[in-house]
Amino acid sequence: MSATKYWLWFSGIKGVRSKAREALLTHFEHPEKIYFAADAELSKAGEISKAELEQFHIKELGKYDRIIDICHQQNIDIMTIQDAGYPVRLKNISDPPYVLYIKGRLPIMDEEVPIGIVGTRKATPYGKKMALNLGFEITKGGGYVVSGLAAGIDSAAAEGALRAGGGCVGVLGTAIDVVYPRYNEKLFEDVQAVGALVSEYAPGTEGSPKYFPMRNRIISGLSVGVLVIEAPQKSGALITAARALEQGRDLFAVPGNVDAFNCVGSNELIKECAKAVTSGADILVEYEGLYPNKIKKPRAGKLAMPKEMAREKDLEESDSNRETGHDFLKLRVPSSKKVIDKQENEGYIDLEDQLKDLPVDQLKIISVMNKPSMHVDDIIDLCALPAATVLSELTLLELSGYVSQEKGKRFSLNIKK
Repeated sequence: MSATKYWLWFSGIKGVRSKAREALLTHFEHPEKIYFAADAELSKAGEISKAELEQFHIKELGKYDRIIDICHQQNIDIMTIQDAGYPVRLKNISDPPYVLYIKGRLPIMDEEVPIGIVGTRKATPYGKKMALNLGFEITKGGGYVVSGLAAGIDSAAAEGALRAGGGCVGVLGTAIDVVYPRYNEKLFEDVQAVGALVSEYAPGTEGSPKYFPMRNRIISGLSVGVLVIEAPQKSGALITAARALEQGRDLFAVPGNVDAFNCVGSNELIKECAKAVTSGADILVEYEGLYPNKIKKPRAGKLAMPKEMAREKDLEESDSNRETGHDFLKLRVPSSKKVIDKQENEGYIDLEDQLKDLPVDQLKIISVMNKPSMHVDDIIDLCALPAATVLSELTLLELSGYVSQEKGKRFSLNIKK
């Protein structure tokens, strides 16, 4: 960790162009050497102005030691651009982040088929449905979803990936320890549990609107292709699309109504440079030759989301609305009072009938939920199923009304055993 603080110092210096940083790192090979270099040596690297040179006179390292301590306490990994696990695709863009802060487990991205999915925060029901379906289908087909986890399209795409039982990488435009928007806390927790949250901003970093367009280069940099769903004429999604083209990534877009405000930008992309797609298979077919062991060919609609998993309700509605709305399933439960009575007997039979058609994995989950407010980690340990499977099946059980989710990734049964 002693060398890590110099990486944090180097990446944290303000007012220095990417070109100047790259020149210095090429010349000195490591930030520690840059830290101890004299002005004359720094000038020899070229590409650095006098004003930029002044920034390197700030040598205080205490705050970076504190960041390292905080990361250790909060189980946040720090990855530098010279670490073996740093994604090669991201390293090869023109302005890569020199440090990444990671919560969860970042897969070996260069062995995956990552597709960045972006779009407007003010998505229509159509846009959210397409993002949910395509996130699901891409994951089921062997791809890996990269999302900004913003409201609207980003969140719907990530949820689709989770429902498919796969992982997801969430690239944040905030400090690694900030959930934004706040109501997405559960989604952030689920993505971290089966994939990773990634940010170039250390815990405690004060937010700035400019960070969100800056993070777009990371979304496209991690991906082999970028999918745009519902992008108005001026939107962050179009910035990501532009960065994707600069980085030589493939570009895809979902067609929308020609007179819809939300679809002006995405429709324009289709006319100019993006492939029009309506399914995950339309995207994954482009990578069959490059990743033959990853991509799964669809068979008779097998990649489509099961009907019981699809829902047209707003993905941002509150838990209370979801549980008390007209679609919430009221389960009959057996009476705890022991009375020999035909009515009670029918109650038990009714419950048995409701459970008998559940998939094996869902029955395993229900069987180990022996107390209220069980943490998801305890459920995973007790039923001995993969974390991704448990999260996916709990989502289905919640939608069907068998379980309810509470704060802090805790779940309770809505039936009596």
